[in-house]
Amino acid sequence: MAYAKPENQVAVSRLLINWIISVILCGGSAVYAHAQDAQANSSDESWTATTENSVANANPSRTTDSHAKSGNRSVDKQRVEVLGPNGRYQPASETEKETVQVNATTTRTVVRTYSWDANGRRKLAQVTEEEARSTASGDAQVVRTTSSSDVNGNLRVVQRETADTRKTSPDVQETKTTVYLADGNGGFTTSRQTQELQRRSSDHRLEEKKTTLLPDGNGNWKVGEVKEKTIQEDGKNRTTEERVSRPDVEGRLSEFSRTVGEETETNAGEKSNTIDTYSKNVPGLTGDGRLHLNQRVTTVQKKNSDGETTEQQVELPNPGNPSDGRQVRAKTKYIVRYGASGTQTKTIQVQDGNGNLNAVSVEKRKSDQVAPPAQAPSDKPQ
Repeated sequence: MAYAKPENQVAVSRLLINWIISVILCGGSAVYAHAQDAQANSSDESWTATTENSVANANPSRTTDSHAKSGNRSVDKQRVEVLGPNGRYQPASETEKETVQVNATTTRTVVRTYSWDANGRRKLAQVTEEEARSTASGDAQVVRTTSSSDVNGNLRVVQRETADTRKTSPDVQETKTTVYLADGNGGFTTSRQTQELQRRSSDHRLEEKKTTLLPDGNGNWKVGEVKEKTIQEDGKNRTTEERVSRPDVEGRLSEFSRTVGEETETNAGEKSNTIDTYSKNVPGLTGDGRLHLNQRVTTVQKKNSDGETTEQQVELPNPGNPSDGRQVRAKTKYIVRYGASGTQTKTIQVQDGNGNLNAVSVEKRKSDQVAPPAQAPSDKPQ
């Protein structure tokens, strides 16, 4: 088996750190987002949270999130600031999401994205408008329009997307999505279509199949990707498997990647989740057309009356010498404290060349929202 070795150890170190941070941000985002979503959905009252992020060899940043709800209207804002040359934080981007519940079946959402120019002036960069309608039978339709600012600051529609969901039976639903791109002449061309089928069974099993179709330039459609996902639930335990297939140069579908996950929960409320990812593309390894276990992410979550702690570790091969096998290359720790001055802390540690774990990223989040108290775990078997 051949290995693609970087030119020097510095390149290996930088590649490894960047790769690990990207893995943690993707794999750990669900955990971190869960805590934030719980915070956002637990109350209709307004709240503000500030997150400070410090990454090794990178400019520190600060993110401010706010939520406000009044009646059928809610507004969520997020501003990202970076440390400027004068030692003060300066704005880099801002997103504002406005959601209006028009009636029991219709929701309208507008997302505005702002950026700052070289003169420090805020400019509207993009607007996404969405209208979602549902019916009593479970059918739904979503229409989404995205507009971007041109060089003169005028908004122009650049993309439209429609998604229609239809329940063909109590346990089966189909969703067809079409994406259109502006052609520059006032019209639109079809860019992509997806067909998604979801099927639930009586044994707590969910099967999903999503097929992405792309135009071939001759007016025909060809399969660009197929994702097949299975979720099996057994009480508080869950297993998940996802397979992604893509066409080769001759148009034949073959498995490109596979993800297998197992989630368990004890009677005491401790959760454990392991996700194995297999891929044809492994850093440092010359492709041989086969799937290889690329990474393993293990997450353990514990709760008590004061808050919750989530610890995550990432096992990866060494890009400089994949034959060494997987090793624990990074650890992440999330700490959430309940109360009026609730705080969340996330620390990422990466293994150096001597096998020591060093902190390369520290993120601290503080919110003024009072989170609901944790419930004591039950001693009764489930």
